[in-house]
Amino acid sequence: MTIPSHQLQTESDNEIIPHGNQAGSQVREPTNASDHQQTCTQDIHAVLREMSASLAEQRVEMRHLQRENEAQAAKLNELELQKTELERQKTEVDKLKQQIQAQAAELITMKARSNVTEIQVEDLKRDGEVKQVAFSASLLASGSGTLGPFNTLTPLTFRYVVTNIGNAYNPHTGFFIAPVRGAYHFEFYIGAHGHNSHGSGAVLVKNGEHIFIAYEHQPSGYGSSANGATLLLEVGDVVFLRQWVNSRIFDNENHHSTFSGHLLFTM
Repeated sequence: MTIPSHQLQTESDNEIIPHGNQAGSQVREPTNASDHQQTCTQDIHAVLREMSASLAEQRVEMRHLQRENEAQAAKLNELELQKTELERQKTEVDKLKQQIQAQAAELITMKARSNVTEIQVEDLKRDGEVKQVAFSASLLASGSGTLGPFNTLTPLTFRYVVTNIGNAYNPHTGFFIAPVRGAYHFEFYIGAHGHNSHGSGAVLVKNGEHIFIAYEHQPSGYGSSANGATLLLEVGDVVFLRQWVNSRIFDNENHHSTFSGHLLFTM
């Protein structure tokens, strides 16, 4: 069968046109892909730049926070040091308060005893010159016990009187008051059971001045110490003993801890 020429032309055109369209489509698609890829690349670079900027800001912020943390840590350490110093100062203040209280109590006692001493001196003056003076006494009036420790020097009163010729020694105050001007000899014996932290000791005092000390410290058993002195005393001079700081003194019915004195000669 013979096909008309115009039909052939139409079919040929139909075949060419789609082919041409396909070719045109294939030419444009690579161009669109390239543009899309370029756009994506630009977006990625933009995101990366934003992330880099954000990361830089975060690093700056982290350094700032680190400096603040270091400053706060230094300040906290300083506060801890100040707290430690305040606690140390508070402890020292508490110790000073205890010492002041102890000294205040001793001052009150000394004032009371000074009144008694003045009366005794006046009595001795009225009695006239005394030629014979001697005394000897132990610490406790009766029973058994240990004195101390105390955090300050503490006057001792030897209450068990064996001899008190001339009545120059007062067992209520622990004071010996010279009735005449002369040379006097004193002896004292101090003892206590051993202790790791506390020894035993006492000081001979003349008118508030420390003369001699007897002291012994041993961790166990019984320890004792002794001392003595000859003193030139004026009428009314006062001699007594003070217990040493942080020490212990023991006495019982056997009279271990004693204080004695006597007039050697008048001058």
